[in-house]
Amino acid sequence: MEFGMLHLFENPVNKTEREIIKEQMELMLAAETLGFDSTWPAEHHFSEYGFCASPQLSLAALATQTSKLRLGTGVVVLPFHHPVRVAEDFAFLDQLSDGRINLGLGRGYQPIEYRGYGVDQTRSREIFNEGVEIIRQSWTQDRVNFQGEHYQIEDLEVRPHPYQKPTPPMYSAVLSPESFRLAGRSGMHLMMSAAFGATPEQAQRGISEYRIGRQEAGLDPNDGRIACLLMVYVADSTDRAHKEFKDPVEWYYNTIAKYVADKGQVVKGYEMYSKTQQLASNLKFETLLTGTSMVCGDSEHCAERLIELTQSYGFNELLVWTRLGGLETPKVLRSMELLSDAVMPVVRKAINS
Repeated sequence: MEFGMLHLFENPVNKTEREIIKEQMELMLAAETLGFDSTWPAEHHFSEYGFCASPQLSLAALATQTSKLRLGTGVVVLPFHHPVRVAEDFAFLDQLSDGRINLGLGRGYQPIEYRGYGVDQTRSREIFNEGVEIIRQSWTQDRVNFQGEHYQIEDLEVRPHPYQKPTPPMYSAVLSPESFRLAGRSGMHLMMSAAFGATPEQAQRGISEYRIGRQEAGLDPNDGRIACLLMVYVADSTDRAHKEFKDPVEWYYNTIAKYVADKGQVVKGYEMYSKTQQLASNLKFETLLTGTSMVCGDSEHCAERLIELTQSYGFNELLVWTRLGGLETPKVLRSMELLSDAVMPVVRKAINS
């Protein structure tokens, strides 16, 4: 069982962009000191929802200041980038970090971002699939040759190659049911999200599809990492945790509801996000506390709840999402300390035994 932390670089509060960036970098650096396995900045554009436009820039800074922490992306929105450049950047980072890169890739989901880059969101899946194949070729072959609908590459030498062989771990963000099987066929690891409304039953069905996809590709169906994103906040008392996390959580769901759909229409293939909108439209923090998108309380409660969710969802890697909605850095750091000291050891012992 591994623990990572997601970072959105959101800015709903009256702080400068410099302050937000400095605070987020401080939190990501603290993850290594506190014994987390990984950290995952997320790519976003054009709104207060998040402005880490290039996760590789933040990871380059972290690579020179850490030695054990794995450096992931949660995620790179592949349709916004030429895949050869993605392959070059993250191979360079893998060399720089002595093989600590986890490359999380996704299609994105916000129409405002697709409009900003002039990309047709309805074609995101085919663009994504071609991009994944080009990255893999760039990392494993001396020359890249690819003829697709969106990319045509002939006899191209792409350097550097990554430190990890044959490639750094590649994760696919999955939302729609068909994405699970496609991720399995591609040989990528899974990155799913309880925070976006996926239930344990949906996750279990999706993981079954993922196993089938791996088998169809001639891969071991029981292999592959299963990562899950979950809002987690630990405080010295349950009452304090609820009081401190309420406003940030409500900010998040109200904000994502604005950006997920374009004029109320959910783009085909992104239906999972309609559940996030439903959560926002009927938002009550007390209701969220009894659901599966969030764990919030004292260390004993959070450990027990995380053990339950690990077993019911079937993940073996947890991406903890604590810093959202402008939650103050000292509170986030205290939550990380409690996770490190009193929650993570209990969960690891229960799951690994």
